[in-house]
Amino acid sequence: MISILVVTRQGEDLAALASRDPSVEILLAQGAEDAVEKIARNRRIDAVMLLAGEETAGVVSAIREDNPAPPPLFVSEDAPSPLSGVGRLAAGEPGRLIELLAASIEAAAGPSKP
Repeated sequence: MISILVVTRQGEDLAALASRDPSVEILLAQGAEDAVEKIARNRRIDAVMLLAGEETAGVVSAIREDNPAPPPLFVSEDAPSPLSGVGRLAAGEPGRLIELLAASIEAAAGPSKP
C-alpha cells in the first residue's frame, strides 16, 4: 500500500480522491498546519502532493521547518513558480496527478515481492 498526503488550500475539499485506487491510501490535509500535523502523526507517508495553489510555498516551508527530511514533495507542472527540491508532475487533474505519483513511487521501489 502506498500512502500519499494530498494538501489543499484551507477550506477546499477533495474527499472524492480518497477512494480512487484501493492500493493507494490518500490522506487529506487543508493548509500548512494540518499538513505538518498529519506528517508528524503518520511516518508512513510515501509522498506529499501539494494542491494548495498560492499557499504551496508556505506549506513547503512549514513542512521543512518541522521536518528537515520530509517525504518527497510534488506539485503539478502548472503550479506557481518552481520550488527548490519539489518534484513536478505533468497533469492537471488531481486524480491523474495521484495516479502518476503512485506509479512513480512503485517504479522507484522496484518489483514487488510475492
